[in-house]
Amino acid sequence: MRRRAAWQEERKRDPMGPVTAHRVYSVVVFIILASLDNVAISLVPPLYSPISRELGVPEGALGVVTAVGYLVTAVAAVAWAYVGDRTDRKPVLMVGTLIWAAGTYGTVLAGGYWTFLAAQLFAAVGLGAVGSVGFSVVSDLISPRRRGLVMSLWGLSQGVGTLAGVLVASQLGGTDWRTPFYVLAVLGVVASALYFTTADIRRGQSEPDLAAVFAAGEEYEHRISRADLPRIAARRTNHWLVLQGLTAQAAFGSLVWLPRLFQARAEAQGYDEQTAIQIGGLLATLFQLGGVLSIVGGLIGDRWQRRDPGGRAKVAAIGILAGIPLYVILFFAPVHLPEPGDRGGLATVTDALFTEPSLLAAFLCAVVALALTSANSPNWFALIADVNPPEHRGTVYSLGNLVNGVGRAAGNGLVGAVFAALARSFPPPANLAIGLAAFQVFFVPTGIMYWLASRTAPKDIEAVHSLLRARAATESAGESPRQRQ
Repeated sequence: MRRRAAWQEERKRDPMGPVTAHRVYSVVVFIILASLDNVAISLVPPLYSPISRELGVPEGALGVVTAVGYLVTAVAAVAWAYVGDRTDRKPVLMVGTLIWAAGTYGTVLAGGYWTFLAAQLFAAVGLGAVGSVGFSVVSDLISPRRRGLVMSLWGLSQGVGTLAGVLVASQLGGTDWRTPFYVLAVLGVVASALYFTTADIRRGQSEPDLAAVFAAGEEYEHRISRADLPRIAARRTNHWLVLQGLTAQAAFGSLVWLPRLFQARAEAQGYDEQTAIQIGGLLATLFQLGGVLSIVGGLIGDRWQRRDPGGRAKVAAIGILAGIPLYVILFFAPVHLPEPGDRGGLATVTDALFTEPSLLAAFLCAVVALALTSANSPNWFALIADVNPPEHRGTVYSLGNLVNGVGRAAGNGLVGAVFAALARSFPPPANLAIGLAAFQVFFVPTGIMYWLASRTAPKDIEAVHSLLRARAATESAGESPRQRQ
């Protein structure tokens, strides 16, 4: 009797029941696969110089490819998410993964700028499925009380994917820029096959308010429809969660040029282009390791949220605003490297990290800056799940991601023009440092919008709980969704 009572108590806390090996495996698979789309997105910027030289176009033209790719991914994600919120999500994820793998392989075959652009945009269409539909699945894998922690792993996987993309591109693409694209295309096909091995996730199964429905062997039958769109727009917290991405991603989007900044610094100290590309990629990767601490931001958000329904948004606001001055310091901090020699870029950077005080100071500054601003990611994910019912989450996430894409494309594309304009008066790397520092001002309105979300979230969260409790009671009464409408 005691065991049964303990099991029932666990079911109240977590409607999915005890954690199983297959469930943990499924979370791990979805988190790992979510990182691959960010690897794909991040391959091009570290290789701007060799690709532009072979295709016979300026580096700014490749910045346009990256910027337009962000937009295409974000627009496609809205359509993928809406389909995923209405149908079985696993096939949608598999098809999207195969599409971006095919587009990545097409990049390998590109013989000119326009075929390169077409292949990248085709891949971008498939990439839209992974984030939006995958988010909906992960939100149904984890109960609200653990949401910030697991969403931090979800967000971290995307940050790790970005770093891995920079690292793979800079290390494998130094001699032949096509190699990393070929490797990733193969991994995409493998990733699609892995979806077969994950658990079948039922929509809404992580919600305590719906525990009685699943305990009775029933399903949560609600699916999104066009009539739901005004209801989504009526939730005020959604306004701030979606709009903050416009300014936040303008700043984050500019950071894809970070490897180029450190490449320019290495070249200014006498390194050849190939070695400088390696050094730039490695430094950018090392300096962004602070993103790992997004787990801390997720944990703090979970704990604060238990005491204050606006806690997650407050954590994100504080982190974003506190990181601004540290980014500015990082861009202008002197980074002295050893004299160029016979050793490769990896050995040069790793040795200097422990022997050169300026490089170590820049590294620590970057880690703290990334740790603070990375609190944005898990709390944004968790808030979207908190203030929306299960059948709306993928769509709201994709709408937020669409605005993120616009902001990121603007940041990535506009900063290239700013660099070019500044280069007339400030040669590299000074123009890159000044341009990147200027774009951090976009974090200010982002922090303000998170603070506003902390004021509206409590009411919206309670409204979702009330809605789900009412639906659970109706399900128990045996009515179908059509009858309830």
